[in-house]
Amino acid sequence: MEGSAIAEARSMAGGQDFPVPLLSARGVTLQYRTPQHIVTATWRVDFDVLPSDRFVLLGPSGCGKSSILKSVGGFLPPVEGTLTINGRPITRPGPDRMMVFQEFEQLLPWRTVLGNVLFPMRATGRFRGRAAIERARDILDRVGLGKFTDVYPHMLSGGMKMRVAIARAMAMEPDILLMDEPFAALDALTRRKMQEELLALWDQLHFTMLFVTHSIEEAILVGSRILVLSPHPGRVRAELNADAFHHGNIDQAAFGQLSKRIHRLLFEDAEVAR
Repeated sequence: MEGSAIAEARSMAGGQDFPVPLLSARGVTLQYRTPQHIVTATWRVDFDVLPSDRFVLLGPSGCGKSSILKSVGGFLPPVEGTLTINGRPITRPGPDRMMVFQEFEQLLPWRTVLGNVLFPMRATGRFRGRAAIERARDILDRVGLGKFTDVYPHMLSGGMKMRVAIARAMAMEPDILLMDEPFAALDALTRRKMQEELLALWDQLHFTMLFVTHSIEEAILVGSRILVLSPHPGRVRAELNADAFHHGNIDQAAFGQLSKRIHRLLFEDAEVAR
């Protein structure tokens, strides 16, 4: 690992008081049991996610990125270490952590935009009656879909579907959104548009996001901070600041330098460490 990820993150604060983490992982080891053997997905992973972070988990297939997301979601308990949110141990799923799935297939095709946003609010009983409808309409206005409440998902563009999915999650007042390679199956042009849509929405709402990808470029563009994980089992290689980068400066030398550094951490340095 390239130094301590937590120490590097704190050094970015320039000696100032470091913000209190929203989500913390300390020494998290995750495993799956099969009939034949035990598979270790991650090994003693540490990181902190701060409020309004766009925190990216980056690494090759099999490094445990999605496993970490499942564990944060409360579906896969660590065999070693701790995961906490707002200082409380994560022991089960909860409305403080909402998942946005790949390609937004979680939208119900038989429900309107408004109906999709209302569904989890009413199903959990957290919001009821007129209060639920008013809250749903308010969040749809905030994501620019106030005029599309009666439209069905098949009538929406990809970017609009993403906004509905995020609005549905945000209506539950979560502390963090969990996004597992939401753009992985898209072509390059559509993927870029969706990244831009996501960042525009973040500029407006400043939600906290834990985002999984195996794309170096996407990690730099989407993330404010990037946790680089080694090949299987996932160990922390480094934590890097990417807040200065966006689609408008992708051709600058600094972008290329960071991309090369991450590539070295993922592949060249990992080979030496074996």
